[in-house]
Amino acid sequence: MLTLAIGLAAAGACCFAATVHLQHRAVRGATTGPELGLSGIRTILRTPGWYAGIGLAGLGAALHVLALTMAPLAVVQPIGVLTLVLTVLLARTALTRAVLAALAMSVTGVAGFVALSAMTTNPALPAPGLGTAQWAVLAAAGLAVAARFARGRARCLLLALATAVLFGFTSALVRAAAVAPLTGATAAMVIAEAVAATLAGAWLLHQAYACGPAPVVAGATTTADPLSAVLIGVFAYGEMTPGQLAGIAVPGVVAVAGLVLLARELPAPAEPASVGRPRREGPLRIAITADTYPPDVNGAANFASRLASGLAARGNEVHVVCPSPTGETFTETTGGVTVHRIGSVRTPFHPTFRICPPWRTAKAVPALLDGIDPDVVHTQAHFLIGRSAVRAATAARNIPVVATNHFMPENLLGYGPLPRWTHRPLARLAWHDLVRVFGRATVCTTPTPRAAGLLERNGLNRPVMAISCGIDRAHYAGPPTGAADAPAVLFVGRLDAEKNVHELLEAAVMLPPHVRVELVGDGSERARLEALATRLGIAERVTFHGFVPDEDLVRAYRRCAVFCMPGTAELQSLVTMEAMAAGKPVVAADAMALPHLVHPGRNGWLYPPGDAPELARLLTAVLTDERARTAMGEASLDLIGAHDLQSTLDQFEGVYADIAVHPVIPALSSGVA
Repeated sequence: MLTLAIGLAAAGACCFAATVHLQHRAVRGATTGPELGLSGIRTILRTPGWYAGIGLAGLGAALHVLALTMAPLAVVQPIGVLTLVLTVLLARTALTRAVLAALAMSVTGVAGFVALSAMTTNPALPAPGLGTAQWAVLAAAGLAVAARFARGRARCLLLALATAVLFGFTSALVRAAAVAPLTGATAAMVIAEAVAATLAGAWLLHQAYACGPAPVVAGATTTADPLSAVLIGVFAYGEMTPGQLAGIAVPGVVAVAGLVLLARELPAPAEPASVGRPRREGPLRIAITADTYPPDVNGAANFASRLASGLAARGNEVHVVCPSPTGETFTETTGGVTVHRIGSVRTPFHPTFRICPPWRTAKAVPALLDGIDPDVVHTQAHFLIGRSAVRAATAARNIPVVATNHFMPENLLGYGPLPRWTHRPLARLAWHDLVRVFGRATVCTTPTPRAAGLLERNGLNRPVMAISCGIDRAHYAGPPTGAADAPAVLFVGRLDAEKNVHELLEAAVMLPPHVRVELVGDGSERARLEALATRLGIAERVTFHGFVPDEDLVRAYRRCAVFCMPGTAELQSLVTMEAMAAGKPVVAADAMALPHLVHPGRNGWLYPPGDAPELARLLTAVLTDERARTAMGEASLDLIGAHDLQSTLDQFEGVYADIAVHPVIPALSSGVA
């Protein structure tokens, strides 16, 4: 009888796994935000797969109830933990080593838990203590209330836990009725409570499906469901003593650890994208959200500013939501762009970068979007303002979102005091966070094909459009002004760790003695670089200009003989594009997106990162061959034509118009991850 009960419970787990697979897909296809509303319910009711899931759930429940009539609760209920494992197989998840290890841990843990439960449960039960079991209802209610104040995965987890507690309570009621038949008012109460708990659990389960990935839902339900049921069996029904429960805890912990590992390894599905709304007549109304914007000096800030002003010059109504350079919140109009500044605070890890506290962005960004009522939101980052904008646009407002990535973890990790061995795991967490936020966007873009591939390799399960940041070529064009007897090598950018400016200084020692080095920009590494120049004996040949006005920057480009970019975390490198627009040859690190700009032997050279002697050799070759240098400068002018700012604006306007009128809804992942 016990063997049959275990087999029935396992068959029920198969049915429940199929139910999760079908119903999660149905709910995610019917919702555009973290809540399942009436319109979503109507869509679900027209989805055949959802009804198939209902049928399988009913069959699974029948098998589960039948198993409960044949074996103790502590034996039958834990078998439901197999639902997550079976769901992975149904989803055709890639069986990596980590996934296989997680499956082995889950199966082994469950098998041990069931075997020990069968040996320790007490078959001679006293009358069930139904009153003692009511704590489960209060626990589920508390979790559901807490979920109302949570967001994202936390909300999904709390809803799934509430579901699991209610389902475990229902199983406990069924077991109570099976071992001690009830009559009269008690029987009616138990039946009514079981039905109510089942319906409430089903509703909470669907809400969990709507706001999070299936691993969170399946992992929570298959773990907390048997746990709550077994605890009821121990403390309310006396199926085993607390001491016996402690004795079987080890395989239970192994099973839970396997589930946690499995949930971490499974790929998260794309969040439902925003559905385009009927657009008003006339120019587009665009909200650009950025976590860095001028007066910040960096590539992402410069791109956001150029994009905003370029779109406004074309007649679009452009609003920018970004941090304030002070602690005050205010709105200003600059060059036809309305800039909404949210009060910010300084960060301890960077001398100039400021952030808006999350409690401000959580209120300010949704309120601004309500006031702007844009046709499209274009976020430039996944940080505090960016994630608030994506959440606000997609959760309830049905505003299409374009998400452009300028981020690499290396651009931030160098500022902190953490040891280098922590950088790799922190980078993985950072990419995971980015993918979670950008997964809600309608369209994702990044400046180069290599940067697009980087996003996809780090888990973004959709194609990414490569759209150049663009450059106003005419702004930098002009005759060279440098002195022939003292040619200059120019670097422009932040003087920070990932820019590797020390390599240029080390190479400068090996350059002809009349060659100067000009560094435009500032940053956390400036003092060290100044000390390095002194130590190398080239301080009189190196000029640290710091931040300069735009007209001085243009003059710096025009007077240099060659531009050097030793950075290894460039998703496109606007300053390299500016140097090319000024008609200059470029010597750059062979890393990330720089090979998209620098074509060896045509408009410059690429050197292996970290190889200062090779950098010096290539710079010397360009500096000492005037004919080759001139030809390379002309090639830079030809190559930069593909990155003209007007072409970039054309492409983004096309994307905006397409998703505002004809929304692009990305296909949901076929898995239940």
